[in-house]
Amino acid sequence: MLDSTPPPRAAAVPLVVDLDGTLTPTDTLVESVLLLAKATPLALFKLPLWLARGREVMKSEIASRVSLAPDQLPYRQDLLDYLAAEKAAGRTLVLATAAHRSIAEGVAGHLGLFDRVLATDGATNLKGVNKLAAIRAEVGPAFAYAGDSAADLPVWEGAQAAVLVGASAAVARTVRAQHPVEKEFARPAAGLGTWRKALRMHQWAKNVLLFVPLLTAFSFLPEDLATMLLAFFCFSLAASSTYIANDLWDLGNDRRHPRKRLRPFASGALPIGSGVGAALLLMLGAFALAFTINTGFVAMLASYVVLTTAYSWWLKERVLLDVLMLSVLYTLRIVTGSVAVGIHTTSWLLAFSLFVFLSLALVKRCSELQLMQQRGQANAHGRDYRVVDLAVLWPMGLASALAAVVVLGLFINASETAARYASPVLLWGLAALMIYWLGRLWIKTARGEMDDDPVLYALKDRGSRLALGLMVVVAICAHYIDVKALIG
Repeated sequence: MLDSTPPPRAAAVPLVVDLDGTLTPTDTLVESVLLLAKATPLALFKLPLWLARGREVMKSEIASRVSLAPDQLPYRQDLLDYLAAEKAAGRTLVLATAAHRSIAEGVAGHLGLFDRVLATDGATNLKGVNKLAAIRAEVGPAFAYAGDSAADLPVWEGAQAAVLVGASAAVARTVRAQHPVEKEFARPAAGLGTWRKALRMHQWAKNVLLFVPLLTAFSFLPEDLATMLLAFFCFSLAASSTYIANDLWDLGNDRRHPRKRLRPFASGALPIGSGVGAALLLMLGAFALAFTINTGFVAMLASYVVLTTAYSWWLKERVLLDVLMLSVLYTLRIVTGSVAVGIHTTSWLLAFSLFVFLSLALVKRCSELQLMQQRGQANAHGRDYRVVDLAVLWPMGLASALAAVVVLGLFINASETAARYASPVLLWGLAALMIYWLGRLWIKTARGEMDDDPVLYALKDRGSRLALGLMVVVAICAHYIDVKALIG
């Protein structure tokens, strides 16, 4: 029945605020489980046993092993502003949450807004009717409640007023029909654009490297192109799955980063549970399609997943090992393309690829360290790099670029090149363009104009696109045009 009683004065009753999904858009229990997985993976097998003894026991066991840093959580800034204004007006604010007390007290201490804290301890899981009873015992029968989900409906039933924070349409209708609503905060939109960012579909451009064996072999049979398109799709799905897993694994470091903190999972725009489900579905879909190509491709895709997971969870924190692994992962895409269509990959192409992609990986690290240097930071969060390492990484990156050009020069003079190209001498134009392109990327890095990923930057940068396009033209001319015959 509709309650026609006017809303109580804001300062007259305490405002009780939920934590998970309300004050923060994330779920602190799920985040704690992720921390547990990183700190003590084998402890995950104990979760069903702890849960069988009660959710409050499980939360206490997790809290005794890991500590969730409150300064790393995302918060609803609009709600914080409202709470700060209410606090300034003299209103009593209470944080009431089903999260463990250690988390709740950490959040309250970090924000400095709440007068009291009610949370789950080892005896009671503070959710639903248990939360309502605790609130009444602490502040009395008159209070307003700020929540977000259907789990908060029992608490709203006992409240005199409601604050809706990102509530679904169904929950909002139910609450409005029963109680006056003081304030409503809309749920941030998390549509296709948000998921596109989470899947990092722009990164799919890297998988164009799968087509390199077709280009170098000048083989453009329709069936091979169809196979490669399917391979591209498989690799892209698997890559998106690993990107999501990496974002979930690296939430803490991402939230400290000036740009990465805006990623969908780090910012709380997408729930962690949805990310886990999406990652599993994408990986299953990738391998289901891979088996339609050939078993060799399946093995290469599995190798990619293992190596990129090793990079995301361990190697990216190790100095130099991370850039070496990046160059291997890029080269692996080329080898995988060869396996998909049965084209032999020459040692020349492999050596050239490793040096080129090592240089590009070092461009990425140098651009990050340069940004840190501009901000006055000395060390990178979550990576074993320091600003002083630029003195080594910079010349190493330039040397790798020149080494790739040297390999290309040796390939031009090799006997097998003369057998495959009508005019190998034209390939020296390719070497000159390669020097220009790689040199351009390093100059852009020195000027602070390089994005995090040089491969994607090259696809967006007009000068780079022109250089890469001319390389393709030169290679085609060298393969098909016999300069000596034309001159003669």
